[in-house]
Amino acid sequence: MDLNLKNKIIIVTGGAKGIGFGICKELAAEGAIPVIVGRREEDNSKAVNEIEALGFIAKSVQAELTKPEECEKAIRQVVEEFGRIDGLVNNAGVNDGVGLETGDYETFLASLHKNLVHYYLMARYALPELKKSKGNIINIGSKTADTGQGNTSAYAASNGGRNALTREWAVELLKYDIRVNAVIVAECFTPLYETWIQTFDNPAKKLKKITKNIPLENRMTTSEEIANTVAFLLSEKSSHTTGQLVYVDGGYTHLDRAL
Repeated sequence: MDLNLKNKIIIVTGGAKGIGFGICKELAAEGAIPVIVGRREEDNSKAVNEIEALGFIAKSVQAELTKPEECEKAIRQVVEEFGRIDGLVNNAGVNDGVGLETGDYETFLASLHKNLVHYYLMARYALPELKKSKGNIINIGSKTADTGQGNTSAYAASNGGRNALTREWAVELLKYDIRVNAVIVAECFTPLYETWIQTFDNPAKKLKKITKNIPLENRMTTSEEIANTVAFLLSEKSSHTTGQLVYVDGGYTHLDRAL
């Protein structure tokens, strides 16, 4: 299916690794130009090179997204280079284990900046261009907002905020024909996830215990499956879809895991 994304300028925060990188590869394969925004120039360049080695186009902008001025700078650089923005994928973040017992005010607030505040800032600064292009915003979220996880208060709160902002922005931006949706992730096997699994005494046993509770096929979601849904939601093929939280999770969040 041709999603009509050719030459669309799509910003992807945290696009150098994991789910974000999978999204960038899929968008590039569809003919779009993903612009990776991330803190490490080395990671950004590596991701761009890998995408270009596949015969596609990608660009990057270095920015520390926890700093408001760098969010604004990143948007300005994209507009200066390309003259427009057609879509924004807010993806960057980390489950940093700031819990109720283990956290404090400073770490909780810092986690909100890492996981939620820049979602607002990037959308705010990109909005003038999205109005012109009638573009789209996709917020990547996590099951933790629905299910809880334990020892991750800040991350869970951030994801609850991402879901709420998705619905709020969908309402506020109706008058501009800007669609806003979220893709919610449960258990997706990324390099970061693999690093976490390896912290257990028996990683294989831990992974099997997790996948046993994923109803559809008892396996992890792939970053490609997340990316396919993001590309569809960014495209004209989903032209009457807005304000939706789309769960790409093999039924983990809402189906009876006793299945």
